[in-house]
Amino acid sequence: MTGVWSGIRQARWISSLLFLFALILITGSVNHAFFSYDNILNCFNAAVVFTLLAVGIAFVIMTGEIDVSIGATMGLTAAIAGKIAQQHGSFAVMLLIAVAIGIVAGLINGLGVSFLGIPSLIFTLGTNGVIRGIVYIASGGKTIENYAGSFTNYGNKTAVFGITWYYLIVLVVVALAHLLTTGTSRGKYFIAVGDNAAGATLVGISVFQTKMTAYMLSGVFAGIAGVAFASKYGQVNIVAGAGYEMSAIAACVLGGISLSGGLGNMIGAAIGAVIMSSVSRMLVFINLPSNFNDTITGIMLITIVVTDALMQRRAVENARRKRLLQRVAPGQDGGMQQEDGGETA
Repeated sequence: MTGVWSGIRQARWISSLLFLFALILITGSVNHAFFSYDNILNCFNAAVVFTLLAVGIAFVIMTGEIDVSIGATMGLTAAIAGKIAQQHGSFAVMLLIAVAIGIVAGLINGLGVSFLGIPSLIFTLGTNGVIRGIVYIASGGKTIENYAGSFTNYGNKTAVFGITWYYLIVLVVVALAHLLTTGTSRGKYFIAVGDNAAGATLVGISVFQTKMTAYMLSGVFAGIAGVAFASKYGQVNIVAGAGYEMSAIAACVLGGISLSGGLGNMIGAAIGAVIMSSVSRMLVFINLPSNFNDTITGIMLITIVVTDALMQRRAVENARRKRLLQRVAPGQDGGMQQEDGGETA
């Protein structure tokens, strides 16, 4: 029983789940109207785009890197999906183009960071600017709207118990991503590289290949999120997706994924995405203007990051203390173990 409880305490996503429950309880206590099935369910159904972005960038963060170009990638694929929808285009074609764009963006980011050795924040920030320019060109500087066909209906169709098909599919994707990163040897490479890149190399893990894969997955998820965005909201403006990269990063951090890499899982990222997408909705019920959205999000992010840094520092100190105690522990014959392996009587 002790081992089970210890495992629960070490599951960082549990804290994010409890935090989500606390937010729901606080909002509901201020405004009881929030405690309806539809209102609470909408917090999850509205998290489709954020969840896709958070899961995608989680692969990158787990390796100890960052990708701030996902918002622009999402905006580009959303704009292209909108253009295709205006021409009665196929949904499958939208997805194929989105995946292709995501792979290309991921390849460029991966090569810049892993091959050229450019800091990930700087390189992906540059990529973000380039893609933003392409979005402006693709959209002609105008909002893309007035879709033809039933493209906008897809995002609101429900499957079971009021859960939309989009979110149900996202849940399956989260489950598969979680199984990949926890149940397969190659999936565990992301955590291994983020935890100790040099050590991963010594045991035969390709750091270059792992980071390239992480960036491509991040790009693909961002691309698919763009299609979902265009479908759910029915229009795409030239700044679509701006700031979404920070929300996705915040979702990962809130979900227990360490920004330094090597720690976290996809379930936490998904829960963090629900928290991020729910903040603006909860503000409405407690009669606070939406202007507070960014402020509250920033406060939560700073709090979690500081807490994470303190926890890591404490973990390092505990590990050092443990090693020190092992070095000076009494030997089996009553002597003291020396660092060089010798003993004194």
